[in-house]
Amino acid sequence: MTVTRSTAMKQLDLGLNLSTKKTRKAKFLEEMERVVPWAALVQIVEPHCPRAKTGRPPFAVETMLRIHYLHVWTRRLLQAL
Repeated sequence: MTVTRSTAMKQLDLGLNLSTKKTRKAKFLEEMERVVPWAALVQIVEPHCPRAKTGRPPFAVETMLRIHYLHVWTRRLLQAL
């Protein structure tokens, strides 16, 4: 019996992450999670965010804050190089 690529079980399908090496991206995101008090920032910013009455709903406040901080930090990092 041959197993096709689409039906073959993969490690990620089983929830297994057998890789022990952390990528630069994973390290950076862990550091970002450790350094920034996200819950406190969301509480400060949330009252000032627009609420959608019609049309497409806005993104979550925490998502927008994370994107903004990621953009600022990577821009600063690139400027330093």
